[in-house]
Amino acid sequence: MDEEMDAPAEDGSDDISLTDLFSSYLTVRGSGKIRSFDFINAEVTKSGIQILLALNSNSLEIHNIPRKPKTKSDEPPEVTRTYSLDLPGHRTDIRTLSLSSTDELLASGSNGSLKIWNMRTTACIRTLDCEYAICSTFLPGDRHVLVGTKAGELLVYDLATSTLIQTIKAHAGTIWSVHVKPNKLGAVTGSADKEVKFWDFEYNVGPNANQDKPAISLVLQKTLKMTDDVLAVRYSPDGRFVAVALLDATVKVFHQDTLKFFLSLYGHKLPVLAMDISFDSKLIVTCSADKNVKIWGLDFGDCHKSIFAHEESIMQVAFEKDSHYFWTVGKDKWVKYWDGDRFENIQKLDGHHGEIWALAVSNFGKFVVTGSHDKSIRVWEKLEDQLFIEEEREREIEELYERGVVDSMNRPNHIPNQEGEGDENGPTEAESTTVNKQTTDTLMAGEKIMEALEIADADRKIMQDYENIIAKVAPEEVDKVPLPTRHAILTAYDLDGPAYVLKVVQAIHSTALHDALLVLPFSKVVSLMTYLNEWAIKDLNTPLISRILFFLLRTHHHQIVSNRTMRGVLVDLRTHLRDALKRQKDEISYNLAALQYVRQQHEANRIAHFYEQEDMDEAKVRARLADGGKKRKRISVKA
Repeated sequence: MDEEMDAPAEDGSDDISLTDLFSSYLTVRGSGKIRSFDFINAEVTKSGIQILLALNSNSLEIHNIPRKPKTKSDEPPEVTRTYSLDLPGHRTDIRTLSLSSTDELLASGSNGSLKIWNMRTTACIRTLDCEYAICSTFLPGDRHVLVGTKAGELLVYDLATSTLIQTIKAHAGTIWSVHVKPNKLGAVTGSADKEVKFWDFEYNVGPNANQDKPAISLVLQKTLKMTDDVLAVRYSPDGRFVAVALLDATVKVFHQDTLKFFLSLYGHKLPVLAMDISFDSKLIVTCSADKNVKIWGLDFGDCHKSIFAHEESIMQVAFEKDSHYFWTVGKDKWVKYWDGDRFENIQKLDGHHGEIWALAVSNFGKFVVTGSHDKSIRVWEKLEDQLFIEEEREREIEELYERGVVDSMNRPNHIPNQEGEGDENGPTEAESTTVNKQTTDTLMAGEKIMEALEIADADRKIMQDYENIIAKVAPEEVDKVPLPTRHAILTAYDLDGPAYVLKVVQAIHSTALHDALLVLPFSKVVSLMTYLNEWAIKDLNTPLISRILFFLLRTHHHQIVSNRTMRGVLVDLRTHLRDALKRQKDEISYNLAALQYVRQQHEANRIAHFYEQEDMDEAKVRARLADGGKKRKRISVKA
């Protein structure tokens, strides 16, 4: 191998490329897009080596790579998949969620699968093959699930037998919404083909039931043609109205029985993606891609309030049972809880890692279920603890302040060139930097250090003025000079300025110390260096002094070097810190020697005590030690 490396290439160049050293052996193909991989065991066994794949489809696979054949005449080996771990979750985005009337079952649909979950045990009890599901609902009796697909089909599934019992080509476009009538006798669907269709349920149960027909089926009753794509449909709980949201950013309200036009709700700038009507049929809430939620009165169609609710498009909205509280979810990954009467945000919930597409609210107001682009379903349970809106607002304001200040301080680090400026293409990014993250804690710690430095500097000035006055007066009148009035904090702690600064710095957590020092302006850095010198003279916490000094020199090197006033402080600090470190080194060396001596004494006493228990004299002990190093015992281990 070395000779091959040293030999020149045929083309006259001495460079060896990566392809000259490595060649392709086998290709491992997963069932989905591979996000990451790792070798399970670095050692190659007789069967080969195993590799673990993490796929984009939320699953894991283990493949076995066989050993290379000994002769070239043998057939090339093939990679085999030995294990596959498929969690009961979805492989694609969760687009629809629906709860049964008793909140015992949850149906979740995505592209390729419909899953039924037990809400009490959170276990997946059914997985059914499905087209691209967009909307879904449980049919009366909670034994069947109705699914609207992207292809415009209505699918009816029987949960007891886990079978698809009816497929209806209902629309020519995507079915965006489906809703069951309040009287449980039918349903309404809205599609991108600009049609709203009303369906009746036909039951085939009882002693005269036809075995060849499904237990429940849908029969088209009537069709309402609209002027634009239908994005959402909703019945009012009293059964009087049906609301239709169109692509033109308006909501049309019709009488349910005659389909006569009643109201038009307009005000959104972008299409309404979802809506819901309160239990008393007095309020209708709409959410839109314009990031706003609007609350309307259903009697006159007046807009009660328009709320800028999310940072991105709002995908779903739903009222709670028997209240005017409602929930919203959006592409900004937030779940928000609102008061529809006071128009206030009650609570914000953060947990998803991707856009939230689906929302389902408990029929008894106990929990909320959300489905997201991160392929997870999260259940948010309502607790009995009291929630104070004022505290939530304060917490949000603190988060906003922290995010704004911290983002401005956590800018990417740059390194200047020799002249202190960037090159012609701009500043150069540092190849490696220290790990730091500014937070409100580090900002507060930096402010505490600055406050302590200001108090100590003021106290030092007062004491210097007092000493100057004493130096000018006669010795017999020194007692008549009044003592200076020191700061209340220094008086309370009975400390001088340097000791108080040390107390404040020692109270800061070690992980936040560097970030707190970054906040200090250079004028405070100069003041802190003088106190470091005084701490070194008094031999106070030498490790802390060294850590602070090295960090400040590394951070403010150019300014310190260019400042002539810092020269005297640095020379004194070098002398005093070296003396303090030498004393620390001597003390540690002395302690280590003492610990080694104690260990030797302990081992000698332990060995002597062990052999004294067997009544052995010194000669027998030496013989035992000599024999013990030569003899070996063999043992056999049986499986």
